[in-house]
This record gives sequence, structure tokens and C-alpha cells, in this order.
Amino acid sequence: MGIGFSPVDAAAYAKDGGPVGVVLCHGLTGMPGSLRPWAEALAAAGLTVRVPLLPGHGTRWQDANRVTWQDWYATLEGCVDEVRARCASTFVMGLSMGGTLTIRLAEERSNDLAGIVLVNPSLFTTRKDAKLLPLLRRFVPSLPPIASDIKKPGVVEPAYQKLPLGAAYQLAVLWKLANADLARITTPMLVLTSRHDHVVEPANSDRLIAGAGSTDKCHIWLEDSFHVATLDNDLPRIVEESLSFVHAHSATAPAS
Repeated sequence: MGIGFSPVDAAAYAKDGGPVGVVLCHGLTGMPGSLRPWAEALAAAGLTVRVPLLPGHGTRWQDANRVTWQDWYATLEGCVDEVRARCASTFVMGLSMGGTLTIRLAEERSNDLAGIVLVNPSLFTTRKDAKLLPLLRRFVPSLPPIASDIKKPGVVEPAYQKLPLGAAYQLAVLWKLANADLARITTPMLVLTSRHDHVVEPANSDRLIAGAGSTDKCHIWLEDSFHVATLDNDLPRIVEESLSFVHAHSATAPAS
């Protein structure tokens, strides 16, 4: 499979539960294993849970350079439609780029969602080399990894050991679209942001909160985790807050 993850980490996760459904979306170079503890906790609470594997992930890093953001989005959207077909209320939750895809979905289909939960979502970067992506990706296939930004000792994120630049460029294209349409988001929104994140600047969450059209939006700071908070010290807080959010909003969710 590759260095840094197992077949279990790379496998999509599915657990059928009650009439409230949740789709979780992983980040760039990551895979379902980075969300599995969160997914299992939601499933244990009786929810129907899905965590798809995004195209180009969970195999070889080179594969991520052969797909587009539309491929990722189509996978997420298809999974959401499957959950909506069986559940009365559907929530979408994402980490990092998974948050970006969730934002885009909410911009396009807010009326279909009961709410969204975002952990360290990305909308931009202040990295200076990012401006070179359109050109650099044609000559350099990858850069050092962005994975495993985790405060908790001994925890390693299941992810690629390279940052594929073609995939990073696709994320940048998605950022441009997502930023332009933030005001179209009307679904309830919970944003959880690590105070100390070495991959996605916390100011990304500030931009989202300020720009989203939702009237029901909550921002919570995570004080004891780095970027991959779903595998870090604040996982119990993420589980607690996301379950509270689901319980508070599922009654008003649109029927499928």
C-alpha cells in the first residue's frame, strides 16, 4: 500500500444506524483512517456514518496528481446522496481539504443539508511557494509531506509521505471557487479550529465565519491540538461538540 498507512486506514468506512446520517471527508494526502476515531464515536452514538476515500488517495502519492477537485467533489456528493436517500437528516463534516469540499457542497446545496461541521478547514495559504504552484507543478511532482501535524506524542497520521503538487494545485483552484461563494452558505455551521496549526493558518476559519451567509454559525477554538485534531488531544471535544450540534439541528433537517 505504501509507507505510513495500512489497508484499513485507506478503506472507506460505513456504519448504518438511525435516521440521522453523517458523511465525513478527509483532507489532502490523508484518508479515512485520519477520521476513523471520530466516525466510530458518531456511529456508537447511533448515527448512520460514511467516510469515503477520495480519488487519488490511499494508494500511491503519484495517483493524487492524476485527479481533479471535481473528482473529489463528485465522490463526496455521491456519498451524501446515498445517505440522504436513507436518512431524514444529513450532516457533512470535514477536516482540512475535506472542510473545503464541505464548504463547496454547502454553497451548492445548503437546502439539502441539516448542518456542516468543519475542523481546520482551508480556504487559502500564506505560504510563499503557493504562488508558484501553477508553474512549479509542471516540473516538480511533489514536495515534503504536510501530514502528521499532531501534538499528541506517538500518533502518526495515515497519509502520503509526499505532497503531490498537482493535487495541491487542484485544491488552490477549489479555494478560488469556494471563497467567491461563501455568502451562499445558509446551513447551520460549526467550525472547530486548532489554535496552533502548522499546516492551515487559523485565519482560514476567521474568513469562513465572516463570509458565510449562515445565521446559525459557531466557532470553537481547540487549545491542545495541531492540524490533525481528529487524531489529537482534542478528539473528545470534537466528538462532544459535533454530537451536540447534530442533536440540536437534526429535528429541523429537510426530509430526503
